Amino acid sequence: MAYLEVKNLSVSFSHPEGRILAVRGVSFSLAPGETLAVVGESGSGKTVTCRALMTLLPKNASIDSGEILLDGKNILALSRRDKRYLRGRDIAMVFQDPMTSLDPTMRIGLQIEEAVKQHAKISRSEAKKRTGELLSLVGIQEPEKRSRQYPHEFSGGQRQRIVIAIALASNPKILIADEPTTALDVTMQAQVIELLKELQKKIKTSIIFITHDLGVVANVADRVAVMYGGRIIESGLSEEIFYDPRHPYTWGLLNAMPVLDEGSKTLYSIPGSPPILLNTVKGDPFAPRNEYALEADFCREPPLFKVSDTHYAATWLLDPRAPQVQKPGALERRRKEYLARSSYNDAGL
Repeated sequence: MAYLEVKNLSVSFSHPEGRILAVRGVSFSLAPGETLAVVGESGSGKTVTCRALMTLLPKNASIDSGEILLDGKNILALSRRDKRYLRGRDIAMVFQDPMTSLDPTMRIGLQIEEAVKQHAKISRSEAKKRTGELLSLVGIQEPEKRSRQYPHEFSGGQRQRIVIAIALASNPKILIADEPTTALDVTMQAQVIELLKELQKKIKTSIIFITHDLGVVANVADRVAVMYGGRIIESGLSEEIFYDPRHPYTWGLLNAMPVLDEGSKTLYSIPGSPPILLNTVKGDPFAPRNEYALEADFCREPPLFKVSDTHYAATWLLDPRAPQVQKPGALERRRKEYLARSSYNDAGL
């Protein structure tokens, strides 16, 4: 049973020339204890979608349609006070750069205590004890000593762990991680991803993991939703997206993953750049960048075609009348890379 259900969510932003259609008819669900990866380039709508879940959209944004059901209740219909209470208690968010999330003038122990007391009427001593527990939970050694230190006294990976501790202060049922590894080196990325996996096992929280890199979620996500042009253009189980991708955009993202065992110095990139969807959308927004585009792609936006009970893709290539297209041969190498990453992560490296 789904704990979170997003139904036909559309979000737009005011612009001097009209409205930018940032999110268009997005629907997905999240079950208890599940990890959903939302993948796409910058400007695809993934962060706007998740900020809508937190009701943290800027003033020039408006939700044009849709529902966000949390345990059956539409959070968009809640009062301003109830929405504020929901943040941190039911849904919490870890942002991309920990230094912008932490107050450089406050000891980290006080910052975590502040988050703990936000949703619980407890004494200072109880909040201090909970702070130590959270620091230990996220792998910070000597929590009593480190809680008296300032953010600049920690490494980037440790600061991200502290931000995660703050997000977990009120035991939220859903944790949104917005590109939590982008500002970290490869070693720290692996450690933070492994931490999120361990936390999920311990506290049974559901995770929405936002990233532009499919390789980062190779062995983390249960399901993957690929976004482009403000819309989910392919979704499925992690294995389905990596082993049997159907949308040319997903092919491009997979091809852009560097392969460890190849000596080639050339990295693949998807030509062009994401569109700015102003006022109206004609055809498939990906069509100008799609080497497999059909005539229909420039006229009508494709619906979601069913590949399996858990796998859907919005491409006219899945229409029974479409010509057969051979997937890029490089995808086979990416499957091997996926297996390599999975083995690497399973080994705890």
